[in-house]
Amino acid sequence: MPISVLVVDDHLLFRRGVIGILKTVEDIEVVGEASNGEEAIRVVKQLQPDVLIMDLCMPVMSGIEVIRHFQDLAVATRVLILTVNEEERSLYEAVKYGAQGYVIKSIDPDDLVNAIRRVAAGEAVIPSNLAIKMMLEITNLESSAASLIESLTSREIEVLRELGMGLSNRDIARRLYISENTVRNHVRNILDKLHMSNRVQAAAYAVREGIVKGNENL
Repeated sequence: MPISVLVVDDHLLFRRGVIGILKTVEDIEVVGEASNGEEAIRVVKQLQPDVLIMDLCMPVMSGIEVIRHFQDLAVATRVLILTVNEEERSLYEAVKYGAQGYVIKSIDPDDLVNAIRRVAAGEAVIPSNLAIKMMLEITNLESSAASLIESLTSREIEVLRELGMGLSNRDIARRLYISENTVRNHVRNILDKLHMSNRVQAAAYAVREGIVKGNENL
């Protein structure tokens, strides 16, 4: 099945441009579009797309507010932020509330398509030039997860270490000689045990707790 995508941006020309690019990709299907955050939530409830591509700065309701509302929605839609805003705080807030990816509007079309595929597969997509800034923000976040490391199995700690190095599920599977499906199951268990919403937060935790050295992330 193709990856179903909802495109949300208040600039019609840009929104239609993104849709035009995605319509040429065989494994991606644009199922809808919206011009503001409030409309995005309504359409997500109706269509439940695999991936929501969304700007942060929008009228009526911002992208951050939409992501926060997702915590109360029983949908599996993953969020990829596509924005011109490179402010550290905006990145931190987007990831904190559950965004799986964050890319800049100047991104190459092929890289955007790849980002959509990775987010749909449950991977995190953070530009390398912003990753360290985001890590610094998240490491300052007060967390009770430090005492939860004991709840992880030895294999889960190995997977967490690879997450901290920024590796994809495929790379982790190859390095640990296990299947990608097994990696996904381990990542899900890690997030549940550490009470985290996405793998980016888990990667930051791995760095903060010394499971992997900070300079190995990128």
